[in-house]
Amino acid sequence: MEVAAAPVLRMERIAKRFGPVLANDGISLQLAAGEVLGLLGENGAGKSTLVSILFGHYTPDAGRIEVFGRELPLGQPRAALAAGIGMAHQHFTLADNLTVLENVVLGTEPFWRPFTRRAEARAKLLAVAQRFGLAVAPDAMVGALSVGERQRVEILKALYRGARILILDEPTAVLTPQESEALFRTLADMVAQGLSIIFITHKLAEVMRVALRVVVLRAGRVVAEAKTTDTQPAELARWMVGQDVALPQARPSTVAARPVVCGLENVGTGAGRERLVDASLQLRAGEITAIAGVSGNGQLALAELLCGMRPAVSGSVTLGGSPLAADPAWLVRKGVARIPEDRHGTGVVGDLPVWENAVAERLRSRAFRRGPLVRRAAARAHALAIERAFDVRGGGLDVPARALSGGNMQKLILGRALLSPEGGAPRLIVAHQPTWGLDVGAVAYVQQQLLAARDAGAAVLLISDDLDEVLALGDRIAVMHAGNLTPALPASGWTREQIGLAMAGAR
Repeated sequence: MEVAAAPVLRMERIAKRFGPVLANDGISLQLAAGEVLGLLGENGAGKSTLVSILFGHYTPDAGRIEVFGRELPLGQPRAALAAGIGMAHQHFTLADNLTVLENVVLGTEPFWRPFTRRAEARAKLLAVAQRFGLAVAPDAMVGALSVGERQRVEILKALYRGARILILDEPTAVLTPQESEALFRTLADMVAQGLSIIFITHKLAEVMRVALRVVVLRAGRVVAEAKTTDTQPAELARWMVGQDVALPQARPSTVAARPVVCGLENVGTGAGRERLVDASLQLRAGEITAIAGVSGNGQLALAELLCGMRPAVSGSVTLGGSPLAADPAWLVRKGVARIPEDRHGTGVVGDLPVWENAVAERLRSRAFRRGPLVRRAAARAHALAIERAFDVRGGGLDVPARALSGGNMQKLILGRALLSPEGGAPRLIVAHQPTWGLDVGAVAYVQQQLLAARDAGAAVLLISDDLDEVLALGDRIAVMHAGNLTPALPASGWTREQIGLAMAGAR
C-alpha cells in the first residue's frame, strides 16, 4: 500500500538474522509526514529488532533506509539522531537524581566543554515544551515526578534533539486513563505540526484511535497493512496471531460460597516507596480480586508479602486462618502459587534448562526427591506434563529458559504455578503483571488460565497496570496509590474514570 503523502521514511527489504533466528525477513514500510503508523505483532514478530535497526542499535544484514530523501547510514545511533529520528522507550531512560533539564540535555553537549549552556538549554526546553503542549518544570527532580510526567520528559528528550520521526514503544503501559487521554491529545498536536510517529502497542483499541495506518508483522514478515478505517480490532488480532483470538469476557464467579483464604488487616511493610501503609484486604476462594494502580505504588510489596519474600512490620496476615509465615518454601507447600512481575529476573533462571525451571519451586517435594538426590526422571516427566498442558514451545526441555519467547516463558511459569506434582489446585494465586508485554494471543491464554483457576476454587490476586484487564477479570477491584489500598468493591461499583482518579491518589 502506498501512503498518500510523500514518505519521510522508507525502510526497504530489511533483513536481520540472530544465529538460526530470522528476526526480520525482507520488511518494507513507509511513513508519511504528519502520520501515526501503528506497528503491531506478536512477541518475537520482529518489531523491536526493526525499530532498533532504524535507531541504529543494530546493523541489518540486508536492506536500506531512507529518511527525508537521504540514505541513512546503518548501525549508527548518532546518524539516526542527526537525521531526526527519536525514540521514547517503554522503560524510561531517565536518571532520578537529576533534574528534568539535566536529563534532557544529558549527552547533547561535548564532554570536554568546561561548562553547560544552562540558560540557553532552559529556554530551548521551555520553547519545545510549549510548542508541543508538554508542560514541565525544568528544575524538578525526575525522581519526584509522576509516571505521566516522566513520560513527558522522555518524549521531550527526543524532541529537544530535533526529532521529526518519533518512535513510541508501549507509551501507555503504565499510565492512568486520564494520563493516556492527555498523551493522545499531545500526539494529535504533534501530528498537526508535521511530526511523524511510529506507535508500538499491544492495545488494539489505542491503535484504532491513534493511528492512520497499521503494519502487522508475524514471524519477521509484513503480513498485513491497512488503514484503521478499513479494519477492526478482531481482524488486527487475527493478522497478528494467524487465527481468530477470543479474549475472555468479564463474567461473575460461579462459586457460591466464598470463604476467606487470605486476609490482611492494617498491614504495613516499613519505609520506602514500595511499601504498604495500613493495608486491609480479604482474598476469597473462587474469586479474582484485582488491584489497579500505577507501578511503583506498593504493588511489589503486596506481592512479595504474600509470597513470603517480605515480612509485615505491623498488622496481621493470615492464610487459612493461621498466621502467614515469611517463608517462600512453606507457602509453596501450603498451596500458594506465584506469577512474579519480572519473568526474566525472578520468574526463571535463564541459564538453567526448561525442565529444571519447571520444578525449581518444588524440589523439596517428595515427588522429586529421594533423600538428598533429585529424582531426575520424575522431574523431567512433570516438566513434560507442563510443556504439553500449557503449550510451551521453544525447543524442548533442555533448552535454556532464556531462549523462550516472552509468551512461552510466561506459559512455563503458569504451568509451574498451577500444575502440582501431587495433584490438586492452588489455594491462592498471586499473579503480578501476568500479561505484561505479551501479545494478544498470549494475553488471551493467560487470562483464560486464571479464570479457570478461579472457577476451580482458587483465590486469585491479580495485580495489573492494564485497566482493561482489571475490568475484564476482576470480581472485586481495589486501587493502590502510595502504598494505600482502597476497599475492594465489586467490579460493578467502579467506573473507569473513578479507578483512574483513585490511581492518581484522589479518593
